[in-house]
Amino acid sequence: MPVLIAIPEPTSSDAEYNGRSLPPYLQALESAGAEVLVVPLHEPQDRVAKLLADVQGILLPGSRYDVDPQRYGERPIPECGEADPARTAVDELLLQDAFSLKKPILAICHGTQTLNVWRNGSLIQDLKTQVNHRPGRDVIEAHPVRIAKGSRLAALLPGSEDHTQLPVNSSHHQAIRVPGDKLLVSAVSPEDGVIEAVELDAPEHFVLAVQWHPERTYTQSVLSRSIFTSFVESAAAWEPPSITESVSGAASGA
Repeated sequence: MPVLIAIPEPTSSDAEYNGRSLPPYLQALESAGAEVLVVPLHEPQDRVAKLLADVQGILLPGSRYDVDPQRYGERPIPECGEADPARTAVDELLLQDAFSLKKPILAICHGTQTLNVWRNGSLIQDLKTQVNHRPGRDVIEAHPVRIAKGSRLAALLPGSEDHTQLPVNSSHHQAIRVPGDKLLVSAVSPEDGVIEAVELDAPEHFVLAVQWHPERTYTQSVLSRSIFTSFVESAAAWEPPSITESVSGAASGA
């Protein structure tokens, strides 16, 4: 039986951005053995909920929009970009479904920030550090990240490598300030301390969020391929929890 992964359209109003950014996600997922359901952002919520019935995992992609700071109790600063309410609404439906049923989650860039805020964390609205976190989408090695030993992410490192510092690409001007509930920091930018990855403190539930774009380096990077492969394998192994477990998980957010 094929593994079905849901991914929302990156934006609700920028067809050019969607057309450029969505294909690498689809190619990476399909290369890792999954089939993909692209969730439209203008469908009624009950229709989206029905679409998720056969899904075994969700991927929250990047976006050219920012997360609304009001969602984490702040007023937007001038450098903060506009939000995309339609994308936000679909992301929240997907997150609720995934956490209620413990479906695997992979979040990337904007998706990482959305996940963090949904888990009651906060963001830095505009990064100002010595590291250039948005050098351009064609820069494959923008800066290094230091991966926490013993983390889920560290377990995905190539077996022949005994170090936990690797170069990644970068296309963001916001980042996690305070990690959300039960989210552990699994990678940072060592030069400025910016949080680059988080994961859920729950070994039985695959939830991994990275600030960089592994879909863009799927063919070049062993770690990028490992991230997608592990995510799809977790989705393939997923089984619906019992009704009691589902109710408990939804109530606790675990």
